[in-house]
Amino acid sequence: MPRSGASATAFKAVDAAVCFTAGKALDVIQFFNKFNPNPSFKPKWSEKPLLKSWEKTKPKLGWPRETDSLCPKCVIEAREKIINGEEDYRILIEEKVGEVKATVIERDGQVWMQKECPRHGKYEDIMAIDKNFLKWIESNFPGRDLPAHNDEELHNHGSSSILHGRGAVLTVDLTNRCNMMCDPCFMDANQVGFVHQLEWEEIKEILDNALKIKPRRQMSVQFSGGEPTLSPHFFRAIRYSRKVGYNSVQAASNGIEFAKDFNFAKKAAEAGLRFVYFQFDGVGNDANSHRHIGNLFDVKLRAIENIHAAGTELVLVTTLVNDVNNDQVGPIIRFAMDNPKKIAFISFQPVSFTGRDEAVTDERRLRQRYTLSHLALDVKKQTGLTEPLRDWFPLSLMQAFSDFADLSHGPNAEWGQVSCGCHPNCGVGTALMIDKETKDAKPVPEFLNIPGLVEDIRKITDAARGKFLTNLTMGLALLKHYKPFRAPKRLTLMDVLKKFDKSYGLSGKDYGKNFGDEAFERRKDPWNFLFIAGMWFQDLFNYDFRRTEMCVIPYGTQEGEISFCAYNTGHGWRNIIEHMHMNATVAEWYKTHGRHAIYAGNKDLNLGSYDHSLQLNAADVSAVRGKSELPQNARDEKVLRRNAAKEAAMVKEYYEEQVLKKKKSGDNLIQLTN
Repeated sequence: MPRSGASATAFKAVDAAVCFTAGKALDVIQFFNKFNPNPSFKPKWSEKPLLKSWEKTKPKLGWPRETDSLCPKCVIEAREKIINGEEDYRILIEEKVGEVKATVIERDGQVWMQKECPRHGKYEDIMAIDKNFLKWIESNFPGRDLPAHNDEELHNHGSSSILHGRGAVLTVDLTNRCNMMCDPCFMDANQVGFVHQLEWEEIKEILDNALKIKPRRQMSVQFSGGEPTLSPHFFRAIRYSRKVGYNSVQAASNGIEFAKDFNFAKKAAEAGLRFVYFQFDGVGNDANSHRHIGNLFDVKLRAIENIHAAGTELVLVTTLVNDVNNDQVGPIIRFAMDNPKKIAFISFQPVSFTGRDEAVTDERRLRQRYTLSHLALDVKKQTGLTEPLRDWFPLSLMQAFSDFADLSHGPNAEWGQVSCGCHPNCGVGTALMIDKETKDAKPVPEFLNIPGLVEDIRKITDAARGKFLTNLTMGLALLKHYKPFRAPKRLTLMDVLKKFDKSYGLSGKDYGKNFGDEAFERRKDPWNFLFIAGMWFQDLFNYDFRRTEMCVIPYGTQEGEISFCAYNTGHGWRNIIEHMHMNATVAEWYKTHGRHAIYAGNKDLNLGSYDHSLQLNAADVSAVRGKSELPQNARDEKVLRRNAAKEAAMVKEYYEEQVLKKKKSGDNLIQLTN
């Protein structure tokens, strides 16, 4: 029940007193914990013991620093030779193709990567517009996860091999077919001239193989593409993933099939789909216009309605391009805050110039480059929420919580906790705690001292006491670092403890399954922990092998598990593997299977109904942005090049006729007659 102002203050005062007492009790326990820590055990799911905090290794961070990178032109040349059959793909495993040294430096308060190829010259790209932000993020990196082992069959890709960690999300592209024609598109869907679509036995083998790697991972799997809903094995793949033990099944989708038919969404939820990783570029049709469907935002709203009603959760996924849609950071967060019962996760993805945009000009690349530091600053500017140097942390900081859960679950656990051990330059995150009824919201780090909590968690994990004492001290640590008067008005200590237990399953309480009909039980939680992530995938201009070897979101393919960035960019394993295993040319595929619908040309997509119950900010929905006259994508640049070539030809022809007095070649033709 809602509390009066005086009553709420009294409850907060009691909470503060409890937190103070808990903090003192924890400090006493931690004092004794530092003596004679118990040795780490070797769990069932690993052939190596759990790591103490001081045993974790780190890549070289800070600046100036040197790392290994790639020459963009050398790599493209080598890839073309492999695809054309002039070179064997194993050259990428046996040699360091296109590799160059790169230096990360500070310049004018920013952080840049510089590199030079003996053949193709110098390249540079910005890593952060604020050195202090990147310094803060790197300083909170807890160290690498357990080294990957028992993985030789799947991790054998030369310099691109994954060396560290257990992974978090396995990505499986079911098909390269898509029902849209987007800019940008990192896989160049519908444009490569052939179809690459996994058969059922291939999907099953990829899913089975991923579970053989040690540490044996409590993996999530994300079915992607192209558009995965076009695969004839979409529902079967979801069901099988749940059957063999994947704890979370996701689909990276534009949502069109879900919008067209509620029964499609219901069938996916019943199969076990937990999340739709939902393409969402902004609020309003204008903000989605670069996707080339006239009423795409209306379609998106209907898709959200159907997906949520079916029992599947949503992650809004936004590719951010500077000067194209970075103004949508604020509207998207407001949209999620206005709909806390439906949206609990936002994943912003700064643009990676690969796929359809690999041949980007230097001018457009530097103009449109968007970094994680841009994101933190835009959230502050456009929402007034969060402080970049207080509220944002590397995604890998979650490892501290995963390490604790691994310890608490004990040596007989069948699976290791999901752990995000990526490089600190790969991803960042923050969170808002939102009251689902009043929509009162606060950044979590404002009322929970994250660095202090993580430090205490490390001490608890390193001490490795019994399960009861470990869980007790974890609870005390949460209370110690909780600041009741800075939290949302109705948030209580029990709410905080329940949220943590719901995520890490320490008490053994059943909160209900997280997909299908049972998902509705979990939704009764009155608080929405809105996680806002920034995941920055590499391209050839900022490539860093220290990031690739720590990848936690590998692609499962017919040639093993490959780092996300090595697959989509880097040496371009996607292009190579899809050519090796193509099903047919597009023309051959259409003859056998017929054409699938592709929605483009700025036409509306007609649905039977556009009804939804989402709350919208009228100003955000109706906003119309000014359009830049500069090229915005690869298509624009092709048009400019074509027009420039025509103009050059016309100038040359005019010069030859008027100045050099040359006659057109056609003027000298002699007509032959019988």
